This record gives sequence, C-alpha cells and structure tokens, in this order.
Amino acid sequence: MGAKSNPSEKSKEPNRGIVMAVRGSVVDVRFEDRLPPIYSLLHTGKEGQIVVEVQSQLDAHQVRCIALTPTQGLSRGMAAHDSGGPLKAPVGKETLGRMFNVFGNTIDHQQNLPAGMLWRSVHQLPPALAKRSTNSAIFETGIKAIDVLVPLERGGKAGLFGGAGVGKTVLLTEMIHNLVGHHKGVSMFCGIGERCREGQELYHDMKEAGVLENMVMLFGQMNEPPGARFRVGNAALTMAEYFRDDEHRDVLLLIDNIFRFIQAGMEVSGLMGQMPSRLGYQPTLGTELSKLEERIANTDTGAVTSIQAVYVPADDLTDPAAVHTFSHLSASIVLSRKRASEGFFPSIDLLQSSSKMATPRIIGESHYALGQEIRETLTKYEDVKDIIAMLGLEQLSPDDFKLVNRARRLERFLTQPFFATEQFSGMKGKDVSLKDSLDGCRRILNDEFKDLPESAFYMIGSIEELRKKQPA
Repeated sequence: MGAKSNPSEKSKEPNRGIVMAVRGSVVDVRFEDRLPPIYSLLHTGKEGQIVVEVQSQLDAHQVRCIALTPTQGLSRGMAAHDSGGPLKAPVGKETLGRMFNVFGNTIDHQQNLPAGMLWRSVHQLPPALAKRSTNSAIFETGIKAIDVLVPLERGGKAGLFGGAGVGKTVLLTEMIHNLVGHHKGVSMFCGIGERCREGQELYHDMKEAGVLENMVMLFGQMNEPPGARFRVGNAALTMAEYFRDDEHRDVLLLIDNIFRFIQAGMEVSGLMGQMPSRLGYQPTLGTELSKLEERIANTDTGAVTSIQAVYVPADDLTDPAAVHTFSHLSASIVLSRKRASEGFFPSIDLLQSSSKMATPRIIGESHYALGQEIRETLTKYEDVKDIIAMLGLEQLSPDDFKLVNRARRLERFLTQPFFATEQFSGMKGKDVSLKDSLDGCRRILNDEFKDLPESAFYMIGSIEELRKKQPA
C-alpha cells in the first residue's frame, strides 16, 4: 500500500481549476481537489490578469464567481488559480495622500507602495457592542444650516439625500475642506460608481488645498464591473478601521455614492440569477447594506464618522434604496431641487432634514430651543406662502408679515459661500463656527435687523458681516 498523503501538505499545493462557463461577468469554475471558500479570489485568463470572486458553491466541485475585472478574452477550458484568500486592502500610514483602486493598487502615477505593507481582508466583522462608545458628541462642520438644524454625530452616519445635480458632491468636498481645519484626523474618500472626472477634480482640489497628506482616496469608477464597485466600500472601511483601531485616530469617511453600492449589489444579484425583490432590487438589499454600515462605529479607541451621498431615484424618498439607508443614519440631510433653482446654496431642505442629535441632552437647552423656533418660523412661512401667491403680502396680518420677514431673512442667512465653489462663484468661501451661527439666527428671530433688506443676508458668513452693510 502506498503512503497516504498528508491533508495539510495537500492544502499547500496550488489549487487549480478549469473555467467551465463564461456569461459576461459570471464565471463558473470546476475544482477536482478542494473547493475554494466563499469570497476567495481566483486568477484566470492568459496571464492570470482576470480576477473573479467566489460567490456561491454550486456542488462538490463547482463554484460560481463574479468578475472584478473585465472578462474579455476569457474562454472555457482556461486554467483558474485559487489565490488562497479573499480580496485584501493595504493598511498603514503609507496609504495617506494616495489614490487606490479596489485591489489596493495605486492609481495616482506616483511611486509604488513599499514592499513590507500590511494587507488585510476587506471582509471584517463590525466591532462588538462591548467595544462601542455610548457617549454622543457633536461633529462641527462649519456649515451654518447643518450645525444649527441638523447637527452631526461623532462616530455616526449622516446621509446627503438628493437627485442628480442638486449639489451632493459639492457639499461633500466642502466638508472635507472644513473638517481638516476642525479635526486633526484622517479623511477617507470612497467613490463608488462615480465619474472619473469627479475623482480627477477632487484629487487636484485636495492637493491644492494642502489636505491630501491626511487623506486616502479609493475609487471604483462607473465603467468598472459591478463586482469591483460592490467591494470598494468594504476596502475603504478596512483602511479606515486600521486608523481607528491601531492608531486610535478619528476618521472621517466620505462615501459618494451609497446608492451606487446598492445598485452594484442589484447587478451582482441579477447576474447570479436571484429573483428580484420590490422595484427590481436584490432580495438581500437589507443584509448587504447592514454589513457595510454596521462597521462604521464609534469605539473606545476612536471613531469612524461617515457622511454618505445618497442618490434618490426620481427624487422619490420612498424608494427602497433610500428607505433602507435612512434606517442606519443618525442624521439625514435632504437636498432640494426647488431650493437649488431659487439660488439657496447649500440647497438643504431645512424642514425635511433631521438629526437624532438634536435633543436638549446632547446639544443643550438653548441650542435646542433655538432650533425648534427656527423650524416653527419656517413651517408657518410655508403655510402662508399660498396666501402670498394669491393675494400678495399686503393681505397678511401684522404678525404674519413680521413672521414672513424673519423667515425670509433666516433662509438667506443659512446660505453660505463655499471654498469648493470659489472658482465658479467668485465669492470667497466662509467657515462659520457654531457659536456665530446660533448668534446670527437668534438675533434675526429677535428682529434686530428688520430694517435691513433681505438681500444683505444672502451668502454671508457670520452675522457680524452685516455691520458694514448697515447705514451709519
């Protein structure tokens, strides 16, 4: 009898399979010896340059994979090699100031990463409940409308909801600019299914602003296969978790756009032959989104604070993608096409936007009371807009007339020139502290500036800028 082979020795041998079927981005591979686990990366094609990820095990010998690279040139009968592990991302200080793709390869035409880099799997578990911090702290942005009415949570998740062209990416870019000044942490930008033009512009803008050395950028562009776009968010979180857990630093993670992550999952689900759910979305939408979102957390060592742009299909906030994303957020900033068309920038719908941080215990009694008074004023103004449209301002009662004047001044005061748009608007960007923002709103509500024209409040920073506009 021949000697039996040791299973551990057998597992060290390269695991080779044969491509059995290629249907676009779906590749079936047969293995005779060992079946690779789910999420394993396989290399195939002429020089192993085509990368596929195992999504399901069909039987004892066959796996079904999704391609992370284009599959041109792949055909039946080609060899496939098991890499022996899942997709990995590079982590460490060396990643700062660099731009990566989903495979952790640099795409900024600079020198390659050093050889001894640490690489970690992109499939990590969320931090345990025992490790999470229970303290709620406010994350100041320098943007008046957000800090006053929709305060963000340190270690929380905020969503920017809006249709196409209402200013989601501009608002994200402005936040990166301001937050480098406020918080000496690490900024991480993750572009999921966005245009290469946006990535190019953002890279050069950040370089010119001098904030690139504290920033990591990761892109899965819209021309890449759905498998790559679906994994780029996980890769970004793995990089962010290193700074939080190993270096104990705060991380600001900006995701543009989380809808594209859901959309990539929908494409992968369709390619895998799963029955679609409501409105064509994948049946696993809730699970896939939760796996990503639950990793964004505030722990006892540091916090990953996330601001996510959420494209809303046809401006419909009842779309399943928007509804599922809402449930994970501590703040929802809704951008309004109507406000953008009226010239109010940032075009935040002040009444539809909300934050779980806006409670007296967290932001303080006076800030909370002021926020409620602002909302009440704006709500009443919405109610009398119909009367104004039909009968004119002259038909309002004296009290309503005062209220309309306050509301219109508040609306204009909560606009702000951005650093991100200086080259287009010709107006110098303004970064306003929370104290100055609250002071300005309070003084407008007290009718301190009722004799000044409404236009004086438009696109200013703090309320002190009105002094030079007041008549002597």
